[in-house]
Amino acid sequence: MPEVRSVPIENPEHLNVILGQTHFIKTAEDLHEAIANAVPQAKFGVAFCEASGPCLVRVEGNDPALRDLAARNALAIGAGHTFVIFLRDAYPLNVLRAIRDTPEVVTIFCATANPVDVLVAENARGRGVVGVIDGEGPKGVETDADRKARREFLRKIGYKLG
Repeated sequence: MPEVRSVPIENPEHLNVILGQTHFIKTAEDLHEAIANAVPQAKFGVAFCEASGPCLVRVEGNDPALRDLAARNALAIGAGHTFVIFLRDAYPLNVLRAIRDTPEVVTIFCATANPVDVLVAENARGRGVVGVIDGEGPKGVETDADRKARREFLRKIGYKLG
């Protein structure tokens, strides 16, 4: 029976992080291209855990600090075929479609700036991501005032029209 443990994502600046699973060594370069094409001004780091051959963490991106952060987190998670992306000057909303459209991407576990813990199962052969804990649990159901504030916020930041 695999042992399950919680691996916290190191994210001291509360950047947006995307965690997913893929299946091929060209993922790191393809994700780099997808993000750069979707939001050219975005700063990002991508790390991908190989699941065969040399089993290295492959790293791409256009920001050395974000590349290092992604690599550290990918190594800590240590699950084959997972990828970690850190974003600056872009939001997941801006790049998720391009990431999902990358042919080798299998799933996206989360895209968030919240604190994240990755639930990792480990057996004698390796590790796999079981799921994530993203942020905190709900504290109640929104009221009319909460709904109004949510809608005003979306318009203020330009995601909904007047």
